[in-house]
Amino acid sequence: MKINSVAILGLGAVGSYLLWGLSEKTDIEVYVIAEGERKLRYENEGIIINGKKYHPIIKTPEEARGVDLLIVTVKYNSLRPALSDIEKIVDENTMIMSLMNGVESEEIIAEKIGEEHIMYSLIKVAAERKGNSVVFDPETTIGIIYGEKDPCRGSERVEALAELFGKTGLHYASSDVIVHEIWNKFRLNVANNQIQAIIGCGVGAYRDSKHLGFLRKKVREELEEIAKVKGIDFSLCKSVPAGSKVADRARYSTLQDIDAGRHTEIDMFAGAVVRMGKELDIPTPYNEFIFHAIKALEEKNDGKFDYK
Repeated sequence: MKINSVAILGLGAVGSYLLWGLSEKTDIEVYVIAEGERKLRYENEGIIINGKKYHPIIKTPEEARGVDLLIVTVKYNSLRPALSDIEKIVDENTMIMSLMNGVESEEIIAEKIGEEHIMYSLIKVAAERKGNSVVFDPETTIGIIYGEKDPCRGSERVEALAELFGKTGLHYASSDVIVHEIWNKFRLNVANNQIQAIIGCGVGAYRDSKHLGFLRKKVREELEEIAKVKGIDFSLCKSVPAGSKVADRARYSTLQDIDAGRHTEIDMFAGAVVRMGKELDIPTPYNEFIFHAIKALEEKNDGKFDYK
């Protein structure tokens, strides 16, 4: 198996990392999926990645039909609306990688497209996006981790991805416990991504404030209780480091969204923990508080509290 064409659906920080790396390959076709106003904007403005402007090939979902590899990097709230586009892109031979946060995107896509297309995966990249510009440190980025959910499927697709990512600046590794790895990243995001977004501070505060440290511990413990019931074993996740080294001033994606006045992916973090807790009868009061606090901050950004 050889991957000759790659489509990226979602050109945020993660999509930009992939575009940056795969643009180095001269023997494959790489393009971004977009249509309408977004397609025109990408074609006219391109995107700036680490100070360099890129003008990727843009294709509509219909034009991308039959691509060898579709990489989905949309925001959580955009995934279900994007399923119809994914369905237009995928044919019987298309492989799909979802490099979204959370632990639900593969299942959501599989409901529509079929589990057989999915290569389970995650990405760890500390990137910052401002307007049309994305910045990240290629050297400290952990990168893409992927593997077959069922190892009995064999290694052909895993080997094809290694060949694709090889001889690029992308960092990558395969894992035979990929579902556990995805949950491990989820644990990291739930513990670190959310609380700083309420306080509006850099990640150094987790070290310097016993109060933030307390809250981080509590939200993580709630998630770990759920993971235990679901059979997730975090001790298996030795191949993937906890995360990229970041500066004390760093602001993770949820806080970046709040800063920019965007809606966040809190439904995928605390929201998912609360939903799973209710299904399993596991209390999640700290995550439930965080969910509503972030939702209130979104309402504030929307102008709901601009009382005259």
